[in-house]
Amino acid sequence: MNKLIIGILAHVDAGKTTLSESILYTSGKIGKLGRVDNKDAYLDTNELERARGITIFSKQAIVELGETQITLLDTPGHVDFSAEMERTLQVLDYAILVISGADGVQGHTKTLWRLLAMYQIPIFLFINKMDQPGTEKDKILSDLKNQLEDGCIDFGQVMSDEFYDQLAMCDELMMESYLETGLVETNQIKQAIKERKVFPCFFGSALRLDGIEEFLKGINTYTMLPSYPDEFGAKVFKITRDDQGNRLTHMKLNGGRLKVKDALTNRVWEEKVNQIRIYSGQKYESVNEVEAGSVFAVMGLTQTKPGEGLGIEEVSDTPVLEPVLSYQIILPEGIDPRMMLPKLRQIEEEEPELHIVWEEQLQEIQAQIMGEVQIEILQSMIKTRFGVEVSFDAGRIVYKETIGNVVEGVGHFEPLRHYAEVHLLLEPGEPGSGLEFGIDCSEDLLGKSWQRLILTHLEEKTHKGVLTGSATTDMKITLVAGRAHNKHTEGGDFREATYRAVRQGLKEANSILLEPYYSFQLELPEKMVGRAMTDIEKMYGTCEISRTDGEMSVLVGSAPVITMRNYQKEVTSYTKGLGKLFCSLKGYLPCHNTLEVMESIGYDSERDLGNPTGSVFCAHGAGFLVDWNEVKDYMHVESYLKGKKEVSEKIADYQFREREERLISLDEIDKIINSTFYSNQGKKSTWKRSKSARESYYEPTTYVNRQKENKEEYLLVDGYNIIHAWPELNEHVDENMHGARMKLLDILCNYQGIRKCQIIVVFDAYRLLGHPEEVIDYHNIHVVYTKEAQTADQYIEKFAHDNQKKYDITVATSDGLQQIIIRGAGCSLLSARDLKEEIDRVNDKLKNEFIETQAKNRNYLLDTLSQKDKLKMEELMNEDNTIEE
Repeated sequence: MNKLIIGILAHVDAGKTTLSESILYTSGKIGKLGRVDNKDAYLDTNELERARGITIFSKQAIVELGETQITLLDTPGHVDFSAEMERTLQVLDYAILVISGADGVQGHTKTLWRLLAMYQIPIFLFINKMDQPGTEKDKILSDLKNQLEDGCIDFGQVMSDEFYDQLAMCDELMMESYLETGLVETNQIKQAIKERKVFPCFFGSALRLDGIEEFLKGINTYTMLPSYPDEFGAKVFKITRDDQGNRLTHMKLNGGRLKVKDALTNRVWEEKVNQIRIYSGQKYESVNEVEAGSVFAVMGLTQTKPGEGLGIEEVSDTPVLEPVLSYQIILPEGIDPRMMLPKLRQIEEEEPELHIVWEEQLQEIQAQIMGEVQIEILQSMIKTRFGVEVSFDAGRIVYKETIGNVVEGVGHFEPLRHYAEVHLLLEPGEPGSGLEFGIDCSEDLLGKSWQRLILTHLEEKTHKGVLTGSATTDMKITLVAGRAHNKHTEGGDFREATYRAVRQGLKEANSILLEPYYSFQLELPEKMVGRAMTDIEKMYGTCEISRTDGEMSVLVGSAPVITMRNYQKEVTSYTKGLGKLFCSLKGYLPCHNTLEVMESIGYDSERDLGNPTGSVFCAHGAGFLVDWNEVKDYMHVESYLKGKKEVSEKIADYQFREREERLISLDEIDKIINSTFYSNQGKKSTWKRSKSARESYYEPTTYVNRQKENKEEYLLVDGYNIIHAWPELNEHVDENMHGARMKLLDILCNYQGIRKCQIIVVFDAYRLLGHPEEVIDYHNIHVVYTKEAQTADQYIEKFAHDNQKKYDITVATSDGLQQIIIRGAGCSLLSARDLKEEIDRVNDKLKNEFIETQAKNRNYLLDTLSQKDKLKMEELMNEDNTIEE
């Protein structure tokens, strides 16, 4: 039989569970229509769900529509259980999004819409509760188009001209078909839905069974069956335990077949499948074999994790929705937290969004959760399963940390008879990207097996930041260099060196504290908008008026989670129950009160013995500790960043936070150095003061008063940097780099003729195998093509360093790192933009001088006449004027 997996999603109270019951009843799966308020819904099988009247755990039911077997997955609607819902998205073919006709598009609805777009899941919309007063189809449909997608189309008017006209606007093929035949083929509509160009909308009332048959008919007509490969592949999306405590792994088969007693592996473990269950509600059927497209649970697997891929399936990305609140779990007297921790790990395995954390220094267990409703559920689960009544403290925000610049972290571990050194490139990532790991290291430098081991160590640990000890995120960590010893290196050595490299890099980087932000939608009376906007501003948030309907207005915006906590109660109070606040997690952004948070947490990175920042070196047969700020003075492997132009450009981008070329003042350079290198120095720690970046990297410089000393002037131009920076040259780069190069040289020749200084234009030739350094005189300027393994940056830096006392040197470049180095050598700078302005200014000045000279030397006719002839000419001119008058 054909198989299809469809999930049902909704904002809380939209009627999702009621719609599920209506679908099961209408399709003949159940003979009695259950209700949430009667606590007899078919899919709300858990006691907690029936007691609270909400869906907490995702469940499935098998429905047959014609020749298609549909596995219906019901997901939680409450925001606190969004992570449970998101895990289910990994296995869906289609989604049903339920929207309340009375409430319209809510904040969480938009979050669900974004998630479905991210997972590329086609959507059918059911607009529920249309039997309630005040619901207008046209108004709701307009709202869906404005707030979600233009492709939201009413499928209750099929076969009409208006229906085909709207479809034609969504896709070119449907447009062509409509213009040629006046119709759109069903297969074309199916394909447009599958490609998420069209989103069918159906209206009705699930409680009254209105519109349910039409909705099911629409799903049966406009869905496409997926095709699966013959090779085995499965996606794990959930872990549960049955009433007997048996561990169940829920998965979808995306390829091949699976039989009882088959061995499964993820290349780390290998275990056999003892039983295969296909659930429908509380009941299940044991089968010996399943085929692709099936959703089922297996017994016998003890090491699987949600999001894991088996066979040809790959591991899923980190979930977008994550906990933002952390609570201490307070145990009753006499209960050892270390004994309780393994039991709580079982619950974390089933509900990974809980994030059970053991704080070694505090000797306490913490739970990171999505919201306060989840606390009650967790308390109940612990009491029911383990017989222990726990409580929670007031809770606090889960902060995170990232970095704002590119650094190279170095970790060295060399006690006696051990050896490992690791170099990691730490780069800022896109917001929300999490941690990414990669390798860019030659196997000649470090063996492939060691490289894989280092990557494993990077992935196995939550890396703490150095500001508050919070987890790091939005960062790419790349292994770029390392070294092992043939005799003395062991696997554990690289674990130590890897962890220390991350921490050393974080200490050197410009760390940024992040806090969670809510996206919110606030509905309230129009006359109270001013009060609300003032509140949002005090919360360090931003907002704008989205729309106004009669006497009600809608504000949308974002604000820190910590400032918006409990604001719903205040809204209810000052609007006398008329206001509604809908919040959804937007993501992590820079903290609005970093210093205050750091002071309250009081984290000292130097005293965190479990996460050392320094390294261990060996001398005279004994190991000794080296502080993080001195590690690079002792390291054995050469720095990766040295001489890497492409990495230098990244450093410039992140340090200056802008792409517009400009001349950097000495004060700005000092500020950049102080805020980038060793920026965390002196923050609540006991380690000694290290040298400043200027003291460490550059010799003290005495700047020259060029007005008093007549030195020969030299202008060094970074050729390719200028070509790419000037639009009139850059536009020719792809087609004719030689032409762009010659045009630059001609411009500089003209400039030299005016300025009369020595001009040296330097071009990279370091990628040309065996290329020697080449110096060419082009008219009145000098052109240098660098030798193999030498960049233009290196040539210019060496020339500036060697000759800054002999010549008055100016360097034209917009490379940020090179600008800092050139300034450190005591030379002048011109950015690419400033060089262009200087050349234009000199050319304009020369042009104006030429015009003035011409004007002075110009001969007029009257100047050549005698006095008598001049008088006669004036009389003739006067006569002409009289005639004209």
